[in-house]
Amino acid sequence: MNLRDTPVARAFVPERRMMYYLFMLGFFSIFSTTISKNPVLPLFSQAIGADSTVIGLIAAFSPLAGILFSFPVGVISDHIGRKRLLVASGAVFLIAPVLYLFITAPLWLIPVRFFHGTATAILGPVISAVIAERFPVTKGEMLGQYSSATLIGRTLAPLAGGAIISYFAMYPGLLPYRIVYVVAALAAVPVFVMTLLYREERSLPLNTLPFAVFRESFVTFFSNRRLRGTAFVDMATYFAFGAVETFLPLYLFSLGIGAYQTGIIFAAQVLVIAGTKPFFGRIADRVDKRIQIVAGLAITGGAAAALPLAVSFAQFFLVSAIFGVGMSLSTVATSAYVADVAKKEQIGASMGALSSIMDIGQSGGPLLTGIIITTVGYVAGFFASCALALVVCAIFILSVRDPSGIDPKNAGQAP
Repeated sequence: MNLRDTPVARAFVPERRMMYYLFMLGFFSIFSTTISKNPVLPLFSQAIGADSTVIGLIAAFSPLAGILFSFPVGVISDHIGRKRLLVASGAVFLIAPVLYLFITAPLWLIPVRFFHGTATAILGPVISAVIAERFPVTKGEMLGQYSSATLIGRTLAPLAGGAIISYFAMYPGLLPYRIVYVVAALAAVPVFVMTLLYREERSLPLNTLPFAVFRESFVTFFSNRRLRGTAFVDMATYFAFGAVETFLPLYLFSLGIGAYQTGIIFAAQVLVIAGTKPFFGRIADRVDKRIQIVAGLAITGGAAAALPLAVSFAQFFLVSAIFGVGMSLSTVATSAYVADVAKKEQIGASMGALSSIMDIGQSGGPLLTGIIITTVGYVAGFFASCALALVVCAIFILSVRDPSGIDPKNAGQAP
């Protein structure tokens, strides 16, 4: 008997195809959007006359789109289906890189960056909802594998962008930067095609949603102590990530550690996250996710506080890798736990709210840490991430404790 003809094998083939589809979609989409900003965006901005203040303003508008749109997008996807929003996201991924080709004044980059940011603001919560629905038993593992695929794209994009700029450096004017955006547009073509090919399990009518629907979803999410506590965990995690990503390179430079070594330290962190997320996702499917979330956030905060205590390249390398382990451990479990707790018909809204609050943390981390570092110094600045992590750990433990003995997987109906 041919094993491929068994019912189990026949059921596995569509699941495996969906898995490959999601991985390729995540890789190309994040590669396209990352190569559009790192390292080309500040260089392109400066080349067309932007000063440091304008460059910072331009960089801030992409995550702003995530803060504003991720939650309403999640709500909309619950009511009109995932496919329409995936196609909209694919269209933005394809159109946005082309717009950079026509920009000659720096302020025009602000609306373009905001428009480009809507692509990931739509894609993130919708794909998380798709994974939670299509892989209910192994959603932790699948979320981890999808995240690893996006991290591979996020890692390769700056290398490709830097290589393109260096190769075309002898050409005059803005051509080296425009070539990068042409590559970003080409990388977005498979994204758009794959969103068109997505097959929805159930077709929902295209209806206009009243404001009351968004208000109800908002109240439902934030009145649920488990969902609220989990969102705070992601906020604290990405607060620390934003702070470390922004200020660790400056701290390393002040110690005389070169850019090459700094790149190795951050590359190790990304590789650790990408390599461990599928493993931690499998763990999340088998153990109490609450324990994994607390452990991950505690490790992340502790590693952030330990960074200014390191004195050598090897120590920074090790602490940065540990920081990556903590992020991987908690973030893969938070999405899976939200999918367990949320009502089935509001998974998209819950993933969107989680994504919006994550972006708030990632945007607030550099801002508040910068104020602390300017006022007190680097040790206090990095320790702020640790203090926030410890406070949020306590809030999360109080939020998800279950004295009634109700299974958290069935707790979506009760706050």
